[in-house]
Amino acid sequence: MLSLPELKSLLATPQKIVITTHHKPDGDAMGSSLGLYAYLIQKGHHVKVITPTDYPYFLHWLPNHSDVIIYTQEQQKADELVANAALIFCLDFNTLSRINELGEVIRAASGYKLMIDHHLDPEDFDDYRHWNINACAAAQLVYDFIINELEDGAYMTKDIATCLYTGIMTDSGSFRFPSATAAVYRIAADLIDAGAEHWRIHQLVYDNATENRLRFLGHCISNKLEVIKELNTAIITVTAEELKEYDIVTGDTEGIVNYALSVNGIRLAAFVIERKDKVKLSLRSTGDFPANEICRKYFNGGGHKNAAGGFSEKNLADTVEYFKSILPEYKTQLLL
Repeated sequence: MLSLPELKSLLATPQKIVITTHHKPDGDAMGSSLGLYAYLIQKGHHVKVITPTDYPYFLHWLPNHSDVIIYTQEQQKADELVANAALIFCLDFNTLSRINELGEVIRAASGYKLMIDHHLDPEDFDDYRHWNINACAAAQLVYDFIINELEDGAYMTKDIATCLYTGIMTDSGSFRFPSATAAVYRIAADLIDAGAEHWRIHQLVYDNATENRLRFLGHCISNKLEVIKELNTAIITVTAEELKEYDIVTGDTEGIVNYALSVNGIRLAAFVIERKDKVKLSLRSTGDFPANEICRKYFNGGGHKNAAGGFSEKNLADTVEYFKSILPEYKTQLLL
């Protein structure tokens, strides 16, 4: 493993650096990546952010968004950048399967791999690890990496603060999840002091929907929500045809599962969506209910206790029935 003094020594001179994050990046993935990018650029490094896929339109306002390379659109260029990088930062994921085809490219690369993440059960592909499952967001860990590990608080700019605040805000559910501790609020306050306009960031992320998305949301709530009262569970299912009907694009389905969880008395919510190659599930839960356990045991996935995801090779109807068949196993926990 690379030691912190060795890493500091490397970062003392300009390096070729790649930053990447997980498939279909969310606010934390992009906020942490672009925040770290803005810091490293200030230090004189040659830096590129490469995402495995595209990401939601409501994150395109983030500082330096225009510099991001999307792997599926510029694969050859991205492969060359990874191959030539001295340092490869892997943010908000801890297994290379989470970045699709890019994962094996990074595995084969000669550069040091540095993981900054807060998910359970990391794969041992990294040479340096800044990892804490109790952190509310990867962006919190990037903040800690810059401020405490590298002791470079003097380099905190408005752009960095804006990106990191976005990551913390989105992954903490706008500071309403249990992971939003007093320490997280202190970090948020520091980022606001550094220039993050918290009111504007919230508006750009959450009040920036297209008409199609709003109509799709209404359809999901009115027509696709199923409440299983005897097990305190709610399910929203969406077909590929419905995605096409409402012209759904990347980001349009994000957060819809939370509407199912907001039903009074619900402890577990599932958003089950039919994609081209597989059926994907997003689970959310309250309290100590282990949404991640269900995803890990039954749906090839994982995540956090209250926010997890996975997929199924079954068709949509069979996946939903399979999910329902699992629920009695958790009846005691669901009825607490």
